[in-house]
Amino acid sequence: MARTPSNMIPLGTKAPDFRLLDTVSDKTLLLEDLKGEKGTVMLFICNHCPFVIHINEELVKIANDYNSKGISFVAISANDVDNYPQDAPFLMKKVAKDLKYPFPYLYDETQEVAKAYDAACTPDIYLFDADLKLVYRGQLDNSRPGNGVAVNGSDLRHALDCLLEGKINNAIQKPSMGCGIKWKRLV
Repeated sequence: MARTPSNMIPLGTKAPDFRLLDTVSDKTLLLEDLKGEKGTVMLFICNHCPFVIHINEELVKIANDYNSKGISFVAISANDVDNYPQDAPFLMKKVAKDLKYPFPYLYDETQEVAKAYDAACTPDIYLFDADLKLVYRGQLDNSRPGNGVAVNGSDLRHALDCLLEGKINNAIQKPSMGCGIKWKRLV
C-alpha cells in the first residue's frame, strides 16, 4: 500500500464551491445546499482504498453522531474510473447503500473539485465552520490498516467538539494518510 499524506492547506481557507452528481440520489448538488448550519465535513474518499475501508464504519458513526448537532457531511470521489473501475459511480451508489452512508457520495468526474480543495489522498478530511472557513484538516485518528490502533475518530471528533463549543482547537493537526487520488493522465 502506497501511503500519501494529505496537503495541509492553510486554516481559514474558504471552501471552494462545487456542483456535483450525488451517486445515491442521482441529483446534482451544490455546496450551498449541503453545508451545515454549524459546520461541514468534506471527505475525499473512494470505494477501493484500504485506508478508507478501514475507517468507513467510524465515518458513518461520526456523521450519525454529529448530523443532529448542525454538522453536515459530504463525501466525494475523484478517482479516474477508466483506470480504477471499482470506483465507478454505480459502484459508489452500491457502497453508499451497503454501508448506510448518512451523507451524499458525490462523483467528481473532472477532478476539478479535488484539485480546488488540494486533495491528495483518500481519505482526505476537511472541517469547515458555518461560514465555510477551514478549521481542521487532517487525519481521522492514529489508526491505519495493520497498525493495531483501534479506529475511534478521536482527531475529527475533537475538532468537531471544539467547533461546536466555540473553542480554539489547539491540538496538533496531523495529515491524513492514505492512497493517492488516482489522477487522470493527460493525453
